[in-house]
Amino acid sequence: MIDLYTFPTPNGWKISIMLEEVGLPYAVHVINILKDEQFGEDFLKISPNNKIPAIVDPDGPDGSPISVFESGAILMYLARKTNSPLLPDDPRKFVQVTEWLMFQMASIGPMFGQMGHFVKFAKEDVPYARTRYTDESRRILVVMNTRLENTAYLAGDYSIADIASYGWVRSAESMFEGLDEWQNVKRWFDEVGARPAVQKGLRVPTL
Repeated sequence: MIDLYTFPTPNGWKISIMLEEVGLPYAVHVINILKDEQFGEDFLKISPNNKIPAIVDPDGPDGSPISVFESGAILMYLARKTNSPLLPDDPRKFVQVTEWLMFQMASIGPMFGQMGHFVKFAKEDVPYARTRYTDESRRILVVMNTRLENTAYLAGDYSIADIASYGWVRSAESMFEGLDEWQNVKRWFDEVGARPAVQKGLRVPTL
């Protein structure tokens, strides 16, 4: 059974959704980042960057336990472990999935996260930062909207790129009061959100 160390955030949801999609049993360990539990000595051994999510697989590639941190790496690890089509073997499709996964890791997550911080949580109003990250988040949604004009999912077929991106778009939807401005993203968002594994994964962990 996979040990999942997580908290209800867009990055945390990636892994619970993935585990539900591939059907692996897992035990949930809540790391309450609101109480700085991610800085605990035991968790540091699993996640050197002091961030959730992280996993420990007692049955690693060589049969011995392995810990994996960073959500993108965990998604790739779980896909490889289960030979899942969510990370295809076909070289061209593999490149497409990893491109859009890296797009999430480098653009969607950081920019949407900074937008959320400066719009909702910053202790003082910083208009430049709020405008900068909101504008960049809008630009990213335009990139996604253009991509999704001619394809059902980010990499063509449903993949770990969609799993990685969904929770962050969910956070942007609440800040922009909907996705009507980006109709292709809205269609994609509704389709991904209707998947049973996604709905189950979003309920993990229960606090």
